[in-house]
Amino acid sequence: MSEEVKPESVSLCPVSIATNPERELLCIFGTGDLGRSLGQRLLQSGYRLVYGSRRPHSCGPLPPGAQVLSHEAAAQSASLIFLCVHREHYEFLESLAPQLKDKVLVDVSNNLKKNLYPEANAEYLQRLIPRAMVVKAFNTLSAWALQNGPSDANRQVYLCGNSTTAKQAVADIATKLGFTVLDRGSLSAARELEDFPLQLFPEWRLPIRLAFGLTAFFFFYLLIRDVVYAYVQEGKDNSFRIMVSLANKVFPIVSLIMLALCYLPGVIAAFLQLYRGTKYKRFPDWLDRWMLCRKQMGLLALAFASLHVLYTLIIPIRYYVRYRLAANTISQIMENKTSKFDTTMAWRTDSYYSVGILGFGLYLLLGISSLPSVSNALSWREFTFIQSKLGYLTLFICTFHTYLYGWDKFLHKYKWYMPPSYMLCLVVPSMVLLLKLLLLLPCVDKSLTHIRQGWERTDPEDATRKSLLT
Repeated sequence: MSEEVKPESVSLCPVSIATNPERELLCIFGTGDLGRSLGQRLLQSGYRLVYGSRRPHSCGPLPPGAQVLSHEAAAQSASLIFLCVHREHYEFLESLAPQLKDKVLVDVSNNLKKNLYPEANAEYLQRLIPRAMVVKAFNTLSAWALQNGPSDANRQVYLCGNSTTAKQAVADIATKLGFTVLDRGSLSAARELEDFPLQLFPEWRLPIRLAFGLTAFFFFYLLIRDVVYAYVQEGKDNSFRIMVSLANKVFPIVSLIMLALCYLPGVIAAFLQLYRGTKYKRFPDWLDRWMLCRKQMGLLALAFASLHVLYTLIIPIRYYVRYRLAANTISQIMENKTSKFDTTMAWRTDSYYSVGILGFGLYLLLGISSLPSVSNALSWREFTFIQSKLGYLTLFICTFHTYLYGWDKFLHKYKWYMPPSYMLCLVVPSMVLLLKLLLLLPCVDKSLTHIRQGWERTDPEDATRKSLLT
């Protein structure tokens, strides 16, 4: 800020307001969707509101109870102004510099892409109006979120600025609107805040790439094993299996592996803490990133499991299945024989389906409890019980479901020495369950509990050194 700016002389809340119940007056420049939504929310929260417009008499519908004045008149009437206009229209503010002196300007603008300008919009605005106190805020919220109030996905308002007084005034307004305020520091952080809305699923990138990679690998693996092999070795055209049969094998495989990968980083972290003898050392960056995207991995795993259920439901109506049933029935009639009822096969199939249904039900419970609207209503102990205890139970049941599916198929002929795909998908979940079983051993669990309660294992060399110094 320039030397003329004296924050201690700025009165954002005059003394008369403390004794006068009159509501605080705020100003908004801009009558677009964001300006109207923000104005409606401010009015509902008890503020008085005036809009500044270049066309005060023809600016379209505005929230009831708001005034519309020219930019100059509106700037003079309020000490805090929300600037809801695009950067390319900032030039008109230069003529309002005298009216904007010592006023708080809240910049809510965003750009269409990153690095569009050499400096952030808020920094450019501060340079344009050096005697104003610019605060970057509310740019990460949509017009819908402002109009309908804070939802679980839009509770946070990021802000930054060079004036502590100005930031506190904006923070008080955001809090009154029902949002949680996160101060990112000085105005130099404005570019980071302006880049937030331009990010496309930043926390989903690793899970999506992983899911795509697993899907592609197992699809081509099954394509070679079930389609190409049959055509080359047996002369059969099984290409029709690609649409349903192959897909219905790929989806559960990817789902089970993704579910196991949700719990593998926690197991790795536990063994790291046991090895280090303390919980106060940082995990490697790759493990941190892995643990932060476990929720996204779990939701993708649930999506693949849901697709598996839907594909399984259409099996009875497939032409291929109906043809095989009819052909088998006709063949038995012509040969005048009846297949003997196989009790073992009946137990296997019933167990396979019942365990699968139970696993999918627990899958749904995990997915529902991870939703912010549900998790916010749970205590930490309840949330941990569902996501950890029931999560491992879900992984065990789904793994057992896969073992029941395989049964004795691992003894059959390997096509081109390629093992069945279900055997490959059992490697990661089986390893996770085995490692978790080791952590549940009383001796290991006791040590891990002590470490997570703050106990640290003393290094013998450090202990000897300390004793010598003493």
